[in-house]
Amino acid sequence: MDGLQAGTLYNNISLKPFNTFGIEANAAHFWQATTPNEVIEALKLAKENHWEILILGGGSNVLLCTDWEGLVLQIALKGISVVPTEKLNEVLITAAAGERWHNFVLHSLELGLYGMENLSLIPGCVGAAPMQNIGAYGAEIKDTFHSLVALDRNSLQYRTFTKEECGFGYRESVFKSSLKGQYIILSVTFKLSAEGEVNIGYGDIQKILEANDVTNPGPIEVSRAVITIRESKLPNPEVIGNAGSFFKNPEIPESQYLELAKVYPTMPHYPTHPGQVKIPAGWLIEQCGWKGKKMGDLQNYGVHEKQALVLVNYGGATGQELWDLAITIQADVFQKFGIHIQPEVNLIKA
Repeated sequence: MDGLQAGTLYNNISLKPFNTFGIEANAAHFWQATTPNEVIEALKLAKENHWEILILGGGSNVLLCTDWEGLVLQIALKGISVVPTEKLNEVLITAAAGERWHNFVLHSLELGLYGMENLSLIPGCVGAAPMQNIGAYGAEIKDTFHSLVALDRNSLQYRTFTKEECGFGYRESVFKSSLKGQYIILSVTFKLSAEGEVNIGYGDIQKILEANDVTNPGPIEVSRAVITIRESKLPNPEVIGNAGSFFKNPEIPESQYLELAKVYPTMPHYPTHPGQVKIPAGWLIEQCGWKGKKMGDLQNYGVHEKQALVLVNYGGATGQELWDLAITIQADVFQKFGIHIQPEVNLIKA
């Protein structure tokens, strides 16, 4: 935010510029960190004053339903470095937690590297990516993840986590479960290659490539196709407040899917683990009639007209209004299909 200096304590700061929903909420105290030492300073300051800490990166995965009475610590560490490995054409590429995810993806493409192309245009920062194992179009970060460095919030010691130690699952990691709130991610390292095969079997990637007469796509062409798809379906948070996909795609037993398919034969589904099937949450929400619906006296929030998975703030909505909408949608989906859809977005309440 213009006018704020890193490593400086500010009081009574608006968080509207720091969350992509554009929700108006205030932080009693605010600190932006651009170095690991500034992160440590903030943690010490919070401990001395008994302030609860809210960690923010790009603010693309939070819904603020209240003012924050403690300290908001914004992680703004920058920097990208590349180190070759012992294997030919393989490199380790490390990005600081505050780097914008899409900028990091574009940087890897400029270097001619494979592995990040399907994850183009995902909002947020690098540090948030491993927390929920972000994914799109048949790829997840666990596919290329090597390690990360995090700071223990209590001991102020650094720890390196391997892929196995992160416990990645579908939009899950230990940082959202057993180690939630215990660490602050400072940097993430990925293992990428200068040669390989692209993944074009998911969604409309192949259709976009064919429409553009691309017969032998590389990472850059796949990235452009993904960007085209995302821009056609998802609202730009700089124009319409949103946090991307609000709900996870639910996984249900195959037996439950087969029963539902008798009633809804067109229900899309994707086999995952043995005996499990993933159902697109957007399809479930759309079947309940929520797609494009506007809410409130001013019709200033609702469900996006092109993608039912996205809740939007057209301007002036509160976080509580959006959360109440999410709860109502959850209930409707469960009543109609017997499927519980879980939010991806982190809820910040008093």
